[in-house]
Amino acid sequence: MLGWVILIYLGLTILGGIVSFFDEYLSAWVGESFLVSLRTSFFRHLHSLSLGFFDKERLGDILSRISDDVDAIEELVLEGMTSALSYAFQLLFFVGALFYLQWKLALISLFVIPLFWIAARYFSQKIKQASREERRRTGSIGAVAEESLSNAALVQAYGRQEDEVTRFHKENEGSFVAQIAATRLGAVFSPLVNLIELAGVMVVIAFGAWELSQGRISVGGLLVFLVYLSQLYRPIRGLSRLLNTVYAASASAERIIEFLDREPAVKEHAWARPLPPVRGIVELDGVSLRYPGTRERALDNVSLRVWHGETLALLGPSGSGKSTIAKLLLRFLDPDDGAVRLDGHDLRDLTLRSLRENVAVLFQETLLFDGSVRENIAYGRPGATEEEIVSAAKTADANEFIEQLSEGYDTRIGQKGRLLSGGQRQRIAMARA
Repeated sequence: MLGWVILIYLGLTILGGIVSFFDEYLSAWVGESFLVSLRTSFFRHLHSLSLGFFDKERLGDILSRISDDVDAIEELVLEGMTSALSYAFQLLFFVGALFYLQWKLALISLFVIPLFWIAARYFSQKIKQASREERRRTGSIGAVAEESLSNAALVQAYGRQEDEVTRFHKENEGSFVAQIAATRLGAVFSPLVNLIELAGVMVVIAFGAWELSQGRISVGGLLVFLVYLSQLYRPIRGLSRLLNTVYAASASAERIIEFLDREPAVKEHAWARPLPPVRGIVELDGVSLRYPGTRERALDNVSLRVWHGETLALLGPSGSGKSTIAKLLLRFLDPDDGAVRLDGHDLRDLTLRSLRENVAVLFQETLLFDGSVRENIAYGRPGATEEEIVSAAKTADANEFIEQLSEGYDTRIGQKGRLLSGGQRQRIAMARA
């Protein structure tokens, strides 16, 4: 008999371990899959937005939303949803058990539920406000750090290291204050929940003692009821605390939704068609454009035509609209009036991909990725052959210095191409174009 007991106990222990493994594994798999999907969808949406969005928003804050805010939502999905289901099942079971044992005492014991709910709602709103400020401050910390470190040469050249540290510390202090405020609220909420629970138990004991004196319940029955009651308050307490977690995570969700609600200023129409083989005739016909928030037009009734094979240089003072015309040709912007045409096709009638595949651009700021020379040159044409890459480099007068690099075309050039000189970066950008 003892052998069977040992075997059964061992079997149950192994079974419990297997169930625990799959529970933890599946929970992590579901949570991480959700995280990957959400973060990828969010990133895809950001890339669909127009350049004006990135001109206005701070890069560090955007990165904070992609990483920290998505992580906060993942924590809610991993822990919150699983805990909520567990608490709900426990609540239903123990409520049913209490009503089965003593329905009068069960009714009285449930009077604390509204008190739990009121306390949770009040503190959750406060915690949400503090969490919202803490998330905002976290975004500002990332923005200040990204801005300062990406301009490290400028900071050191002017000896402003301590000023940057002070600016960074100020944002950290703001985050600290917001985090402490949220923690303080949680610290007050926990003993308050215990107090409400104690009040519920005392009321049940008082009414149970009255029922006991009237002979309507036994001492054993009252003790059993109190044991089940203590188990009932655990899921109620857990749900109350979970509500605080939900509201804290909702502050992160708001920051993500804020960007998801943004619409691109330039949209591809449903009737857009691919651009036919290009001759290269560019035309601006009565084009006018005013940037949002400005009074004067950047372009006012501008018309010009550039024929195939013709070279045109736009000259003028800063702010006269030269870069604006380049953005119009790539359809980063749409004119308020008039039309921009390529080979007679209004750019708004063309698919963005086919248009931009046929327009080469060299930005004033040389933009390169942290990859190899080959990857950067072929960025606009991922399927380019080795011969095409080398030919483009030779045309841009870049092949000679590329071959002198440690690994030639496979040399990694660092973030933004910082391992190259300014002139070399420009040559790589020309080869890419």
